[in-house]
Amino acid sequence: MKAKKAMKPNHQKSCECVKTHHHFDDLPNSALVRITDLVCNPKNKYEVAPLPISAATLWRKVANGSFPLPIKFGARIACWKVGVIRAWLEEQAKSNKESMK
Repeated sequence: MKAKKAMKPNHQKSCECVKTHHHFDDLPNSALVRITDLVCNPKNKYEVAPLPISAATLWRKVANGSFPLPIKFGARIACWKVGVIRAWLEEQAKSNKESMK
């Protein structure tokens, strides 16, 4: 009897299953998000992002200390905890409100 050849999974289909679109507000504080989940996508101007800035601006803010440092999982993998981002957003809103007084 001939052994069946193992079929490779269709990469595109497996990625579709894994990549789910989420709403930032629905994520728990312990969830990790990547930069693509936080900033605007220049190719899709109508996509809503929690931060209305570009990836380059976000990295400038990280470098100058005005945005929280990411958790690094490798040379090219950086994530932030959703709770840290929410706290930063609240801090920004509070400081903006105080400067308006």
